[in-house]
Amino acid sequence: MTRLRIRIDFDTGGSVGPGKIMLLERIRETGSISAAARTLDMSYRRAWLLVDDLNRIFAEPVVSAAVGGKHGGGTALTAFGERVVEHYRAVERDAFAAATPRLEALEGILNAGYGAGSDPADDGNFSGDPGLKPGCKPA
Repeated sequence: MTRLRIRIDFDTGGSVGPGKIMLLERIRETGSISAAARTLDMSYRRAWLLVDDLNRIFAEPVVSAAVGGKHGGGTALTAFGERVVEHYRAVERDAFAAATPRLEALEGILNAGYGAGSDPADDGNFSGDPGLKPGCKPA
């Protein structure tokens, strides 16, 4: 099935897309930037820079860190961060629903032999980037 990926570029210069949102979701699941980064085959530094960027893009922090102690530190999505993820996923669902007839039309006119028996040409879609998977799929 054809996927649709959404990247939102804000007038202020920041952006949010599937990679940053997936990172936030993995932080929510793991409670750790480093663990989230590992699940995405991303360096801790890269993940930290993305989180820092998100915390600066928005009016409130999307992630908060707890200082280490007896039970160690951790990282959690803030309530605001949860709302950011929710809004982004809603945009994805709405866009996919609106685009489905056009996507189906494009699928109908694809060259069925493209990539058959060999690696397809690199079309610049970053399909190998784990931070961009799974993309937007039907609900």
